[in-house]
Amino acid sequence: MTGLAPSSTHTYTVTARDPSDNESDRSASVTATTQAGGTGTPVQANGQLKVCGVRLCNERGEQIQLRGMSTHGLQWYSQCLNTASLDALATDWKSDILRISMYIQDGGYESNPRQFTDRVHNLIEMATARGMYAIVDWHMLDPGDPMYNLSRAKTFFTEIAQRHNGKNNLLYEIANEPSGVSWSTIRNYAHQLIPVIRQNDPDTPILVGTRAWSSLGVSEGADENEVVANPVNATNIMYTFHFYAASHGSDYLNTLSRAADRIPVFVTEFGTQEATGDGPNNFTRSQQYIDLMAQKKISWVNWNYSDDFRSGAVFTTGTCPNGPFAGTSRLKPAGVWIRDRVRAD
Repeated sequence: MTGLAPSSTHTYTVTARDPSDNESDRSASVTATTQAGGTGTPVQANGQLKVCGVRLCNERGEQIQLRGMSTHGLQWYSQCLNTASLDALATDWKSDILRISMYIQDGGYESNPRQFTDRVHNLIEMATARGMYAIVDWHMLDPGDPMYNLSRAKTFFTEIAQRHNGKNNLLYEIANEPSGVSWSTIRNYAHQLIPVIRQNDPDTPILVGTRAWSSLGVSEGADENEVVANPVNATNIMYTFHFYAASHGSDYLNTLSRAADRIPVFVTEFGTQEATGDGPNNFTRSQQYIDLMAQKKISWVNWNYSDDFRSGAVFTTGTCPNGPFAGTSRLKPAGVWIRDRVRAD
């Protein structure tokens, strides 16, 4: 659903920040300290997350709902992720969480593992300095079989877990959108990767992708029952669900509603438009999802925090890297709508 590269008519210069350059992190620390003088950051308020029953809970065992934004692919839109834009996300948008979307193919991790791992390290530190939670998204998309990238995933998550296991603000999303494979294959992948992560990080919640582009199987004619009947044999995990409101109607909404009462679900990606991440917005259907997720405390992350030309990118083309990122002057209709809902009390 989100595997589209920028159009060939749109060219962008993407510069990888040197992880040894801490200028952004120093600026971010000031912002986080300023926030702490008020009501505190999301991480200060909730601490280490854990799965309790079918809900996400804070360190005190209280059920919570996180709301925030996903990056676009780091190989295309790193210029949208800088000190100013992440300050705006944390303080103006009041986002609880940033999903760091690292594609594996499509010119991503596979093409330069060192460079992309370092980008993720840096973005984790930038989110942490601002008191936001961060989802480390292993954005496998095509091929749809997560086993194709199992060895790469083990290498990547081993390093991430070793370096960041002392942090209390992470979640690991280990398979973005499996497709064309059975739930048993995805489950087997999880059984091979999760122990590798747990050797280095016993506490961070792990998010497991589901069949048919993380639709709990709906997009390939199944539903949540296959996961309920045969769950991953691990603790402190959740299952992901993705939807695009202009394409995914009542079958998807009802599946999410039923599933959230039976298994832990986290909506790590959704859009108000079509499954391409483009096209007209359906805000009426989107609000039905928002209301359901609020009612059942289902955490969510919207696609995406960039200036891609498609309707699902919140900023107008050309906003990055200089902004402004706060306020609504550079937001598309979907950006205005989703900012209001990220900010909602």
